[in-house]
Amino acid sequence: QVQLVESGGGLVQAGGSLRLSCAASGLIFRFNAMGWFRQAPGKEREFVSAISRSGGSTKIADSVKGRFTISRDNAKNTVYLQMNSLEPEDTAVYFCAAGPTYDGPQSTYAHWGQGTQVTVSS
Repeated sequence: QVQLVESGGGLVQAGGSLRLSCAASGLIFRFNAMGWFRQAPGKEREFVSAISRSGGSTKIADSVKGRFTISRDNAKNTVYLQMNSLEPEDTAVYFCAAGPTYDGPQSTYAHWGQGTQVTVSS
């Protein structure tokens, strides 16, 4: 069963915006913090942002701070990543993941989606 499914990726011009969504199974969403990660060609997967189970605490990477915002709707079992002022350097496959804490290392995220491609043209 697919338990985390990302959507909302696509091609956008620099300066544009996209909103990514990740729909998770109820059990996974209910008991986990949620995070967004990305992997560009030839690079390691990197942390983007994370949000606690309640949505009261967030963490964001310096590279996207001020441009990206994470949020979650617990009634819909969905986490979002609003991406504004996109840059070509943001081009990557974006992954949604679930883990025990929003401020934990990447290795603690046990459930991962398949990813959605975001391409930002210059």
